[in-house]
Amino acid sequence: MRLITLPTVWTVLLDALAWGIIQTLISWMAMHFPERWIHPNRGFYQTFKFEEDGRIYQNLFRVKNWKGRLPYGGSLFQDEFTMRTLGAVSEAHIHRWLKETCRSELSHWLAILPAGLFFLWNEWWVGMIMIVYALAFNLPLIITQRFNRPRLRKMLAIFLRRTRQPNA
Repeated sequence: MRLITLPTVWTVLLDALAWGIIQTLISWMAMHFPERWIHPNRGFYQTFKFEEDGRIYQNLFRVKNWKGRLPYGGSLFQDEFTMRTLGAVSEAHIHRWLKETCRSELSHWLAILPAGLFFLWNEWWVGMIMIVYALAFNLPLIITQRFNRPRLRKMLAIFLRRTRQPNA
């Protein structure tokens, strides 16, 4: 049962405004997450065995076919770093990319959580639609980060092997 009853037009406007504020606020907060929250090889950022180094996402969802069409919201708040293209291939840059995949993943997990708030002023079935929306909008971005991270780790390992080999 909703706690606040508004005319339909105001409810729709409130929903749109709430999602805009929530997504923007969480994106902004993500840019300021402490470094200790975004270590690529710890916690839920690590690649789990069932993910098969990210291949599960390609096999199930064909990530390579659509990941390039996803919106990139980090450019609203971030410096010159972009996740659209890999850019410079250096150890520091690949490490930064790895951290940014973690930052992005965490922000999208957090962006799903507020969906329950919409039950406060919407009918229950609209609240359910808001949960579906939150999942539909954020899960593809989470999947993309989980797909990219093992590939970046492999790229870093290859880069380090090549740059640290003694000259023959």
